[in-house]
Amino acid sequence: MTNQQIETELKAIIDNFPNDLRQKTIDWLQWDKNVKTRQDIVDLIKAKDVEKLSKKLLTRQSFGTAGIRAIMEAGFNGLNDLVIIQTSQGLAKYLAILAGPDRVQWSKNVVIGYDGRYNSYRFAKLTARAMLQCGFKVYLFSKVVPTPFIPFTIGLLQSAAGVMVTASHNPKEYNGYKVYLDKGTQILSPHDQNIQSHILESLVPWNEKMWNTDSLTYESEPNMIDPLEKVMEEYYRALVQSATQTNIVADSNLRVVYTGLHGVGHDYLTEAFKRLNFKNYFPVLSQKDPDPEFPTVVFPNPEEGQGVLDEAMKTAAESNSSLIIVNDPDSDRTAAAELNGNEWRVFNGNEIGALLGWWLWHQFRGNPANSSVPNTECYMISSAVSSKILETISKKEGFNWCETLTGFKWMGNEGFTLHGQGKRVLLAFEEAIGFMVGTNVFDKDGISGAATMLQMAAYLHSKKSSLLAQLNQIYRTYGFHFSINSYYICHDPDKTNRIFNRVADLNGPNTYINEVNGIKVVRVRDLNRGYDSSTSDKKPVLPTSSSSFMLTLYFENGSVITFRTSGTEPKIKYYSEMIADPSEQNWEDIKERHKKLIQAVVQVVLEPEKNQIQAKKE
Repeated sequence: MTNQQIETELKAIIDNFPNDLRQKTIDWLQWDKNVKTRQDIVDLIKAKDVEKLSKKLLTRQSFGTAGIRAIMEAGFNGLNDLVIIQTSQGLAKYLAILAGPDRVQWSKNVVIGYDGRYNSYRFAKLTARAMLQCGFKVYLFSKVVPTPFIPFTIGLLQSAAGVMVTASHNPKEYNGYKVYLDKGTQILSPHDQNIQSHILESLVPWNEKMWNTDSLTYESEPNMIDPLEKVMEEYYRALVQSATQTNIVADSNLRVVYTGLHGVGHDYLTEAFKRLNFKNYFPVLSQKDPDPEFPTVVFPNPEEGQGVLDEAMKTAAESNSSLIIVNDPDSDRTAAAELNGNEWRVFNGNEIGALLGWWLWHQFRGNPANSSVPNTECYMISSAVSSKILETISKKEGFNWCETLTGFKWMGNEGFTLHGQGKRVLLAFEEAIGFMVGTNVFDKDGISGAATMLQMAAYLHSKKSSLLAQLNQIYRTYGFHFSINSYYICHDPDKTNRIFNRVADLNGPNTYINEVNGIKVVRVRDLNRGYDSSTSDKKPVLPTSSSSFMLTLYFENGSVITFRTSGTEPKIKYYSEMIADPSEQNWEDIKERHKKLIQAVVQVVLEPEKNQIQAKKE
């Protein structure tokens, strides 16, 4: 069958499609020049699979504040060459408008990095093509790099923006496109809507050259530069400069296993340890090199705990190591586990946040160079669903604590603002093992997080102590903080709306819950309705949203529980914490009381049986 006959056959089938699908199918066949993804759509046309074609073509990836992230597959709703080209063309157009006609207010360069996933390098080069086409100088890294290198490089080179091609810790089928603007922070609204608008105006690939990545080289393109050497030197210079225990680290006999879980982290963690003159580190060889298959882990997310750490624990046994440090595949998050007797103690994000908060505060106050800086000029930041341990420490120590909405797009921008005001931002953290140590990077950074964790562990080891012993000491000093986080699956948005609206109007409009199990609710914050019972005008300090739910209940016994919807998953998540007074030292009793209360609150708020929603499988 000739090409003409094939096209005639396809046209006859497409003509019978519904109008909206017919046009989207024609658009795809006209625009997509990738042989594989075009053929995938052709095969579905021949099979007359209207259902699958509709899923792939009628909905497209919508650019949000976290960029886009999706399964790599054909169609406007997947991640593929065409969608990357369209996204990059729209972003480039928007950046050119922000720069203005004379580009005085904004820099003329853009930073692009990528991880080790399938297609990441190609997607990065497709992005570079669009930026070059719009007159930007492009700093494209010549090898895989950690995500935090992008915001760091933006600040270093005074760039207009940065793009990181990564899907972080998602399964191997996924990839993503993460954007930072000139502050080196993740974007906030309305930039996301504006970028999306420009993408929709830039759907037709500008020319055939947009598809050609083979000819795009540093030698052939004078406006494309590799920043790796310069960034490596400056990043690690800043890391060592901010280190506080280099002598102890260099002399330590602590033995540490580390892994990047088949991601980008190995070379960069190794370099950090070398720059700190640390000697006793042992990589997990089976996970050392970037591998898009992630062969030794089902789900490459350090938050999943012990199962993800099996290979690291084997290496620790072989090397007689007592500490494991883990980065996720794009090295923006840090996890840790410590040998406690014969058992491994895997720390959660809230516990690591408590340890880092204690460490960074006492290192800052112990440095004579900071003696003239008053406590009130110092800040730590955590998200609304993270432990309030930093708030508790701040009340006793006298520094400031800030709460933001969930995610480093909020914490990074808050840190940037405070830093610009001359404040000392020591730490920002979220319970999802994300940590921003200092202000070298205004985003979570797994490399600096690991380096800081190493310094703290080496110091404690020199004092015959441990991370777990120090965590317990923090709780004895400031009060025990115990967290329980989980979620329920709910695929029906209307059901989710009914759940949250019922709780808000329990005994009339905006009445909410006033007690559970005889324990009074002393404060309610509802960011969907813009209500906070603790403020004079009943308006919350944090930004509100009519399109998502986030309800927090504060109980008189110190328990706090937040229910929120996920923007990317069909989940109703809950985050809870019991904040005890330091005088309460029976921690097991505190745990049991909190567990009982949270179980009761979940039943009252979510009514899981009535609403037929499924709990997380433990």
